[in-house]
Amino acid sequence: MKRRLKNSDLRELVYSAESPIHGTGLFARRTIKKGEYIGTYHGPEAKRDGTYVLWVYDKDDEANAIGRSGRNLLRFLNHAKSGNAEFDGFDLYSTMEIEVDQEITFDYEGG
Repeated sequence: MKRRLKNSDLRELVYSAESPIHGTGLFARRTIKKGEYIGTYHGPEAKRDGTYVLWVYDKDDEANAIGRSGRNLLRFLNHAKSGNAEFDGFDLYSTMEIEVDQEITFDYEGG
């Protein structure tokens, strides 16, 4: 599976636009099937929390979290308690079918 890291790769599937949830959001350019790989959150390693930082950790080992400061379109993901996507590490997958122009969201709390 080819990883979508660069905006040029991600733009085949998603786009950013004004969000009714908050600021800028990420939207589906085409229908995304349930379980489909959307893209990989890409950017330099983060040393501290901040805007567009995504932390990945094992629930049994939160002290060793790895953070990335988002530099691609996935940084525009917004929160929804019942999001339609979720991360597996830094890879984003849909948890349900996402229609064209629907905002892509995930639960910041992880569940």
